[in-house]
Amino acid sequence: MKKAFIYLFICLITALLIPQVLAQENNKVGISLLQPSTEDINEAAAMINSQKGDWGYVTLVIQENDRDTRKWQDIFEKLREKHLIPIIRLATSPQGEVWRRAEEKDAKDWVTFLNSLNWVIKKRYIVLFNEPNHASEWGGEVDSENYGKVALAFAKALKQADDNYIVMTAGMDAAAPSSPSQFEDSELFIRQMFQVNEHLKDYIGAWSSHSYPNPGFSGSVWDNGKKSIRGYEFELSLLKEIGIDKSLPVFITETGWIEGKLSEETIADNFRIAYDQIWGQDNRVQAVTPFVFKYLSQPFSGFSWIKEGRTATQYDVVKDLSKKAGEPEQLQKGKVEISLPNTLIARSTYHFPVFLTNSGQAIWSEENGYSISVQSDSPEVKTLTSDVRTIKPLEENRMGVTIKTPSKPQTITVSLFFRRNGKVLLETKQHSITIEPFPELVIHTSIFPKLVSNGDNFEVQFFNREEELVFSKKGLAMRKGDITVDTISDIIPGQQYRVVLLGYPYIPRQALIALKKGANSVNIKRLLPFDTDGNGKWDFHDIITAFRNPPFFLRFIPWREL
Repeated sequence: MKKAFIYLFICLITALLIPQVLAQENNKVGISLLQPSTEDINEAAAMINSQKGDWGYVTLVIQENDRDTRKWQDIFEKLREKHLIPIIRLATSPQGEVWRRAEEKDAKDWVTFLNSLNWVIKKRYIVLFNEPNHASEWGGEVDSENYGKVALAFAKALKQADDNYIVMTAGMDAAAPSSPSQFEDSELFIRQMFQVNEHLKDYIGAWSSHSYPNPGFSGSVWDNGKKSIRGYEFELSLLKEIGIDKSLPVFITETGWIEGKLSEETIADNFRIAYDQIWGQDNRVQAVTPFVFKYLSQPFSGFSWIKEGRTATQYDVVKDLSKKAGEPEQLQKGKVEISLPNTLIARSTYHFPVFLTNSGQAIWSEENGYSISVQSDSPEVKTLTSDVRTIKPLEENRMGVTIKTPSKPQTITVSLFFRRNGKVLLETKQHSITIEPFPELVIHTSIFPKLVSNGDNFEVQFFNREEELVFSKKGLAMRKGDITVDTISDIIPGQQYRVVLLGYPYIPRQALIALKKGANSVNIKRLLPFDTDGNGKWDFHDIITAFRNPPFFLRFIPWREL
């Protein structure tokens, strides 16, 4: 009984803990890119998503005077291709030595711009400005009440526009002193911000932290407390203390040691320890994007992970760290379309185009687990589908499906499915198709200058509207001007075909006919025996060939059999 109780207890604990742990499985490694070039994105992705890692993070800054949809959509497309999740920090614009103070009314224009972008993943991570406990970051004067009021207006507008926005208040400078009105202690600022704007907590979905190793950006990796790389722990405890009971995921959007006070090797070792043993072991930490990937001039060159002509040591160390493969949810939207006829012929093979339109967030390709399949209620139906070639968001591509029909007449149903890793994303309606027996065609013609038109070894070819050869039959006989083509397969009843009649030494003749089920007939112009060289046309070379072969002219005797 005691053993059974212990077993049940272990099972219960496992059931409770494992989902929580699995929910945190992601690639936490990231970097602050500010405003990246294509080269920066490629080089950052090589570090972030190395060692089996996938879908790490980058923090980007968008200023209000840089809300260019085309520019930022192009950046998002590069991030999508490289599997990098953007964290967007909003910024106003500089006015002399300070940043303009954002206003509540600004939220409308920001929402319009941000909604104009096709985001990389379903969740849209937004940080509302930067370190407002510095006067220079908030219009020249620290004002926690005003910042909280503006943050509430922005957060509310964003969440009402799309619930997928994950809004974060600005990361604070945890080392700032309380020195009104130029600086404010981050603890006091956060308390006042939420106390005056109590509903702000209802609209934030994550916590942005600037957990720098202070003092002087050179503290020990093992330090604890407000001014350490564990500063987020202090901030989370503070939130609990002031009544915010949400379990907010933490995004360390800025952190890092400065070169000069510490060597590159020491900084690199600190990052290795921090990612492996501190941030990586804390399930509350969703992402860490150190400041800054590339900044080659003062005052931030000491933080840069890219140096003149080389990568910093911490870049190489972090690149070599073991990472996890994240799999963020992306919105899957689009259309799969195929046009199928109501009637097909038994024991026939057809090729149909399939059109895929991607209006979601993911890049569709076979390598990413996407596939097309055909489902029918008849086990006799055999199909072959082409691989899904790369289709990016807002693109359309044409694929192909081959369908082989049953051997006997019947009615079948056919549907097309678009899947990712077995899960159905899109599907067509169910098509009902009647399978008919082979039609036949009688061709009425004659041979110049014969009184009775008989002959052998004729060939008939059928071309569809795309000028594709869909059916041919050789070795046909002509009797009294008629050629019978039976068991015609691979055609679609009711569609128009170009029928070509071939036979040496006659100039090819053709006619158009819309074949229907059952018996069909068509008249083709009289055959002229002028193609002596068999190249399918009459030209000067045919005359030369005929005169080199005098018996050929016997064909022009009306009563003579061929």
